Amino acid sequence: MQKNIYGKRSEIIAQNYLKKQGYKIIDTNYSTKLGEIDIIAKDKNGYIVFIEVKSRMSKKLGDPFEAINAVKQQKIKNVATMYLKSHNMLDVNCRFDAIAILGENDDEIRHIIDAF
Repeated sequence: MQKNIYGKRSEIIAQNYLKKQGYKIIDTNYSTKLGEIDIIAKDKNGYIVFIEVKSRMSKKLGDPFEAINAVKQQKIKNVATMYLKSHNMLDVNCRFDAIAILGENDDEIRHIIDAF
């Protein structure tokens, strides 16, 4: 399967997973000149959650979470700040989650709440 097709499919799987967990999807692939956030959602407690989705077809390529390094985290935080400012939401509670999807058949889904 092509890399970006697998990645997009993984984001859809992550959205479906989040909906089953009671999240409301607000936006997907929110993009600015600074970068992109895969999923923006609202959890059951009213938090705005910025979610990074990483996927790997095989464990041979490493853990998907390893790709969310300090530079990537800072980029996501900067884009999230832009999102909150542009939507006049600077006073809301928010957090950053990460979802990893592993396996060609999406064998494993892991969700880290408040990942960074």
